[in-house]
Amino acid sequence: MPDRLSALDASFLYLEDPTTAMHVGSVAVFEPPADGFDYERLLRLVAARIAFVPRYRQRVRGVPGRLANPVWVDDEQFDLTYHVRRSALPRPGSDEQLSELVGRVQSRPLDRSRPLWEVYLVEGLEKGRFALLTKTHQAMVDGISAVDISQVILDADPKTPEPTADTWKPAKEPTDVELVVAAVADAVRSPGAAIEAFEGGAHDLRATLGRVLGQAGHLLSAAARTAARPAPTSPLNAHISEQRRWAMVATSLEDHRKVRAKHSRRGSRELTVNDVVLATVAGALRAWLLTRGEPVVPATVVRALVPVSVHAGEDELTQRAGNRVKAFVVDLPVGEPNPAVRLHQIAYSMRVQAEVGDAVSADSLVGLAGFAPPTLHSLGARVANAASRRVFNLMVTNVPGPQHPLYAAGAHMLASYPVMPLAKRQAVSIGLTSYDGGVYYGVNGDRNAMPDVAVLGQCLVEALAELRETAR
Repeated sequence: MPDRLSALDASFLYLEDPTTAMHVGSVAVFEPPADGFDYERLLRLVAARIAFVPRYRQRVRGVPGRLANPVWVDDEQFDLTYHVRRSALPRPGSDEQLSELVGRVQSRPLDRSRPLWEVYLVEGLEKGRFALLTKTHQAMVDGISAVDISQVILDADPKTPEPTADTWKPAKEPTDVELVVAAVADAVRSPGAAIEAFEGGAHDLRATLGRVLGQAGHLLSAAARTAARPAPTSPLNAHISEQRRWAMVATSLEDHRKVRAKHSRRGSRELTVNDVVLATVAGALRAWLLTRGEPVVPATVVRALVPVSVHAGEDELTQRAGNRVKAFVVDLPVGEPNPAVRLHQIAYSMRVQAEVGDAVSADSLVGLAGFAPPTLHSLGARVANAASRRVFNLMVTNVPGPQHPLYAAGAHMLASYPVMPLAKRQAVSIGLTSYDGGVYYGVNGDRNAMPDVAVLGQCLVEALAELRETAR
């Protein structure tokens, strides 16, 4: 019989509504090879690599009466050209125009009658560039058996390797009777799961959310030790609409490293690049609040949920995430006017949580969301949706990437930006990925609550420059 969705994966289908789309995305910007890059070339590339991601040719099929969680079935009418799409920007093809397109594309939900993913070839960027925009539902990216399509189409060598033989033929879709029989058999083997599935069908969102929150118990417990009070009131938390705005910010990894190195020599504690990232975010939030005329006093904080890699080494942003991941709930000191002091306060908070065990362990994350290195951004989104909005104001996900060039059918990838979804009443999410000497921030915001999402993006640039000045 087909694979059955776990309770957590199914919950992302049940909890999805028009204002809370449950897909994650990415935007990769490329320089085309000498012989060019077009839609047909992308189609051939995806067709050659899709065998490595079998879930991308499967769709969700419900069980009659919701006697059990849905199952994955092969899409007998699978149409690659439906999922691989083509778009273009008008002249001049600026980054701002690309950001506007990303916001509009990411606002639209995925079609549940088909495999839950899309890839867009965006042509017409200035300087001859193009972009690949991806969308993948969180129910697909379980972190164990699934890998994102954007990973398998990239190579370390500009020469595209010979495609492997693809002998895939869709399995016949099970009938309703077969699905019911399998559900009954599963209920006999695991009655607890059957009860959960029935509750999911009877109570839908409430029951399902309760299961997810139960799995997130470690996270909520850690948050309670980090801050006994609910998250502070903030314009970052608001009723959100169906539409999004998105901004991308490119920064230098070397700038982050210099700040870390300089302040590590000055202080008694060894800092990390992740500390510098969070200090940059804190400084940006401070400046953004001031541009809005919001009250900012010395005690003002913004609480962030931060899943981070804890691989050994001085530079988390350039390490493979492996299974060593912890999630922290950190009060970012946006009320502190001195950027160096903000940096050391954040570093101290992160270190204390790690030492006293307030961070969620890697094992807990595996139990919560099926963690795997290629899907850390998705993991952060899962954690954010599992936790109450009262625990934190925004999510900041940070994924280490390779520090060497990558290529898609000979096209050099110049930058890679994450697009993180918004949880309920979360007006902003910030994701960042390091790649080949750069640190690339993607800022996703609600279109109504965050008309100034580009201002927040510019504040990130200025906050890093402010930190860089302290390292002179």
